[in-house]
Amino acid sequence: MTDKKPRRKERVPMPEQEPKVRATNFEEVPLGYTPEMAIEEAERCVQCKVPSCVCGCPVNVHIPAFIKLVAEGKFAEATRKIKETNALPAICGRVCPQEVQCEEQCVFHKMGRPIAIGRLERFVADYERDNDLIEYPTLPEKNGKKVAIVGAGPSGLTAAGDLEQLGYEVTIFEAFHKPGGVLMYGIPEFRLPKDIVEKEVDYLVQMGVELKLNEIVGKTVTIDELLGERGYDAVFIGVGAGLPKFLGIPGENFGGVYSANEYLTRSNLMKAYLFPEYDTPLVRGKNVCVVGGGNVAMDAARTALRLGGNVSIVYRRAREQMPARQEEIHHAEEEGVKLCLLTNPVEILGDENNMVSGLKCIKMELGEPDESGRSRPIAIPDSEHVIVADLFINSIGAGANPLLTKSTPGLELNKWGYIEADEWGKTSKPGVWAGGDIVTGMATVIEAMGAGKNAAMDIHEKLMGVKKPDTSPEALPDDMECQLPPKRKEPTS
Repeated sequence: MTDKKPRRKERVPMPEQEPKVRATNFEEVPLGYTPEMAIEEAERCVQCKVPSCVCGCPVNVHIPAFIKLVAEGKFAEATRKIKETNALPAICGRVCPQEVQCEEQCVFHKMGRPIAIGRLERFVADYERDNDLIEYPTLPEKNGKKVAIVGAGPSGLTAAGDLEQLGYEVTIFEAFHKPGGVLMYGIPEFRLPKDIVEKEVDYLVQMGVELKLNEIVGKTVTIDELLGERGYDAVFIGVGAGLPKFLGIPGENFGGVYSANEYLTRSNLMKAYLFPEYDTPLVRGKNVCVVGGGNVAMDAARTALRLGGNVSIVYRRAREQMPARQEEIHHAEEEGVKLCLLTNPVEILGDENNMVSGLKCIKMELGEPDESGRSRPIAIPDSEHVIVADLFINSIGAGANPLLTKSTPGLELNKWGYIEADEWGKTSKPGVWAGGDIVTGMATVIEAMGAGKNAAMDIHEKLMGVKKPDTSPEALPDDMECQLPPKRKEPTS
């Protein structure tokens, strides 16, 4: 009788660069699983009959099916299973917050050891690419319809890929000189290498998606022109929310004050971190203050650290209220970023040359919950103090850029300037759909992808009469609560 190998209980750890080493370079922090590690982790999956993990994924990846293939050593086949619903697995495996989505629904979550779905997704996508095993799906004949996608970010790329596989002629209009949106300019190299993004986009281009760069919809062409003289049957808007928000405190006009959006764009898209090899300058602060508690704040802080700064993150709430992924907070602290919690900036100080010299702050304490459900921070009297700084990065969020919406009559907006759209992305303007941050406010990459996928299905129903899947609770299997198309969220701070 053959002894069966016992199933491993704990998650297989992810190898990483040592903190002191990675704090001095822009190379990727997690090193990835080996094939042996991936198989060992995949063998932990018990292949639930009711896979609630699938319902935690905004694009409904067939998670147990791909993990089963990993356990069998069929890595390329596993990637192709993922790509049936997600064309960007190497990206999602790196930046999606699996811990509050698919992994949170895992049956092992309550025991603190859910299957490492994101790590396995990253592994198989990398394996397929690194071993030249990429295969492209067989596409149907063109159906005679054209769809314009505005923005080459995660929602636009997803909508484009899905529509291409449904027989549409798809063109993406991107304002930047590089596609990828926030994936390219908003996430640092050490968390999401740019060549990964480029290769994921190239997968869509090789499938047949047309990509037009340096096309600013709202300036070089309008939505009405796309639907009119350009002959597109539908337009999907996925331009994100890239308009920086500011604190409204004295001193924000001093030199050395950046929005996180500008700081990360200069570093990422323009390779300013390689100056003078690339001639886009970026201020390298000796003492850097980053205000905010989200993933963007962590990205900005860890970038400034790698550029030689002593970095502090100033956040007005407590650590457990920080919206950033716990993994990113942990990595930041390991690398030497200091957290100044329950601290709120009230003024940016400047020197005789009108350059940043410090940040005047006040200590906070937590009171009753506010409209976001979190305890409201309340200022403590006579607790003012100054943090020395020569570089200030503001990362309290971003809003909707009005460039496109102002040039599009008939497009209804909400009070924050975001586009009003239903759960399938349909807007008030005939022929126009929208999704991602331009509808919800700042959210996650995978939520934006889910919005792009929903819009593609609705466009297909509208243009070709193919009925969308029924996602009502009545249509779901017993004891299974799948995620419905995401609703618009109200911005919180």
